[in-house]
Amino acid sequence: MNKDLFKNLILTDEEQRIEKSLEQGNWKSISNLDKQKKELQKVATHTLDLRKSKRITFRVNQGDLVKLKAKAMRKNIPYQTLLGSLIRNYVEGRYSFKL
Repeated sequence: MNKDLFKNLILTDEEQRIEKSLEQGNWKSISNLDKQKKELQKVATHTLDLRKSKRITFRVNQGDLVKLKAKAMRKNIPYQTLLGSLIRNYVEGRYSFKL
C-alpha cells in the first residue's frame, strides 16, 4: 500500500515560496554541514542558558525596598518577581530614566 501522505497537504504562502525556490535550484548544500550543525547547537544552548535565572546580590536603600515590597504586595506578586520585571522592561527598552 503506497499512500501519498502529502496529497491533501495545504502549504502556507511562505511554505509555497520555499518549495518554489527549492524547485528552482536556489538552495545549495553546505559543505561543512557537521561543523555548521555543531555551531548552531552551541548557539541554541547559549540562548537557552540566557533564559535561566541568575541569583545576584546588591545593596538597596531600605526605604526603597519597603516601598517595592508594598507595591508587590498590592499586585499580589513576590517582590523579586516585580524587581525582575522592572529590570526586564528596562533592558528591553520599555522603560527609561534620565540621570
